[in-house]
Amino acid sequence: MNLIDRIQQSDAIIGVVGLGYVGLPLVLAYAAKGISAMGFDIDSSKIDHIHAGKSYIKHIPSDQVAAARASGKLDATADFSRIAECDAIILCVPTPLDGHMEPDLSFVTDTLEAVIPHLRGNQILSLESTTYPGTTEEEVVTRVEAAGFKVGQDIFVVYSPEREDPGNPKFTATNIPKVVGGHTPACLAAGEALYGAAFDQIVPVSSTQIAEMTKLVENIYRAVNIGLVNELKIAADKMGIDLWEVIRAASTKPFGFTPFYPGPGLGGHCIPIDPFYLTWKAREFGVHTRFIELAGEINRSMPEYVVHKVVDALNEDRKPINGSKILLLGLAYKPNVDDDRESPSYVLMQKLEDRGATVEYNDPYVPVIPRTREHAEYAGRKSVEITDSYDCILLATHHSVYSDFDFSKFDCPLVDTRNCATKRPRKYFQA
Repeated sequence: MNLIDRIQQSDAIIGVVGLGYVGLPLVLAYAAKGISAMGFDIDSSKIDHIHAGKSYIKHIPSDQVAAARASGKLDATADFSRIAECDAIILCVPTPLDGHMEPDLSFVTDTLEAVIPHLRGNQILSLESTTYPGTTEEEVVTRVEAAGFKVGQDIFVVYSPEREDPGNPKFTATNIPKVVGGHTPACLAAGEALYGAAFDQIVPVSSTQIAEMTKLVENIYRAVNIGLVNELKIAADKMGIDLWEVIRAASTKPFGFTPFYPGPGLGGHCIPIDPFYLTWKAREFGVHTRFIELAGEINRSMPEYVVHKVVDALNEDRKPINGSKILLLGLAYKPNVDDDRESPSYVLMQKLEDRGATVEYNDPYVPVIPRTREHAEYAGRKSVEITDSYDCILLATHHSVYSDFDFSKFDCPLVDTRNCATKRPRKYFQA
């Protein structure tokens, strides 16, 4: 039985490297379809959770993990020699920016160095990490062929960008159309079989570069429009105009307008990072992507704008920011999830503390701050209760619990970056 037949008859083993917000839903999706899935991760706590049938991501219920384990279709390991057991290997590892706002592919290249020695041939190798066009050819294909394999005959290399939206109840890992590009036609056919076994709709494209660019365009579209509405927010604020009401009114137009909303900055692993993968690659071709870079500049400036709004709110009470006690509401970068990657809340916390404020936080989804690459100094801080004992409260994340919370009797000012609070105190400020 050939490789594609084994996948289509649910007789294959699908390996997924990286068991985070993308990788865990992916192994669960294959297991739910009755296909054996093997997760790989260097984080032993994730392996232990899966073996115990428990989830470590808040919006993914443990009963899904337990059911996959009980079915015998889900395993997890830190032993990369077991790559040889897999018919397909999907790489779901981070692609951050370095300190110079340039692509950091170290997670991809390090993972490839760990995987390639255990390839046996007649396998699919798929990259899902968001990256610049050409990465699959330059980093994956060259390494596979340097190991003695012929891509398109021995190893089938594909690129298929992840499109996860953590916490969105409308979309699961499998009902979002899956874009797939192959290095050769045979690679594409293998990729279509791999993802067609678990996903409802496959969108084949003509090359890995097309698939890589597709993901970047999706996220650049969002980043540029968020940059636009953030700039409009600042202008509207100076004019005394409520931009949130403007957006609500504009959204009634049934064509030609898509609402985007202002905020305290960009968060998550995609929107703050992905556009700069393209700007970096474009410079190789002598192209200066001014529009993308301007949007990035505006979005990165929003935490400073918010801090100035906090200063204004404190001034109303004749208080300096230096020495003030501030409660930050929300560390996750988006509503009702525990995902704090690239959250602007960390930047807000740092900027407020740099000005002499004492900052505590509340987030029911992030009870303890984990260790992060950029803000390791905050690791171990714990969420506190929401009380009126602060000089100012800063609402940074639109968790539903904050929408429902009754601030109406609070005497301290509330600075709301999300137009979130419905029961507002007398001293209420939009930011």
